[in-house]
Amino acid sequence: MINLDFIQASLRKLHSPVNSKPSSISPWLASLSYFLGHHIVMPLYFRKINIIGKENIPKDGPVILAPTHRSRWDGLIIPYTTGRLVTGRDLRFMVSMDEMKCLQGWLIRHLGGFPLNPKNPAVSCFRYGVELMLKREMLVIFPEGKIYRDNQVHSLKTGLARIGLQAESYQQNLGVKIVPISLNYNPVIPRRGCNVMVRIGVPLSVNDYIYGSGKKQAQNLTMDLEAALKNIDGHSTINN
Repeated sequence: MINLDFIQASLRKLHSPVNSKPSSISPWLASLSYFLGHHIVMPLYFRKINIIGKENIPKDGPVILAPTHRSRWDGLIIPYTTGRLVTGRDLRFMVSMDEMKCLQGWLIRHLGGFPLNPKNPAVSCFRYGVELMLKREMLVIFPEGKIYRDNQVHSLKTGLARIGLQAESYQQNLGVKIVPISLNYNPVIPRRGCNVMVRIGVPLSVNDYIYGSGKKQAQNLTMDLEAALKNIDGHSTINN
């Protein structure tokens, strides 16, 4: 959805979390969206959605979901496989400003998404990501930064790790977890009647990386997250 390179510099400017970029979840709209998604949209469009590793999603505490990014459908597949009807939790999304237009933008805003302008990023957006962690919510960030259709895990941006580390630094033993998620479609460009494989890996504990310099912490966490994604992605086979 977004390129996260610039988050590195922006997060260094953070001194305290603030209510700077609030995002809301409309109860009625969320209920309607989940009902339509689970009972109409997904069953009609996809032939089969395979989900492995549901038990790896924390049921409470601060969580960052870190999916690979393979299609625009990812923004619907993630709530379908990890959201309210699976875990009892609503999701927050950090999305590109380009996606916040017209009806789509209205829906995203009222379903917990908040925008970030990759060309002129506001530090307040990153503060809000940290604040969501301090409030023990579940945030979705695509760490590859954009859609790739070659079924390969690409180099991750360190911004996701820095948000988790920044939150952990504000509150000792906060317990931020980062969950690697592999998404694969068959065919690669999804069409009606295609199959989806969703593989959810074991969470990484951000607290395990609170040592050394801030830059080294983010590099180590990002490196391990990338390795985890490659590991589960390598097992993501889809049958026709």
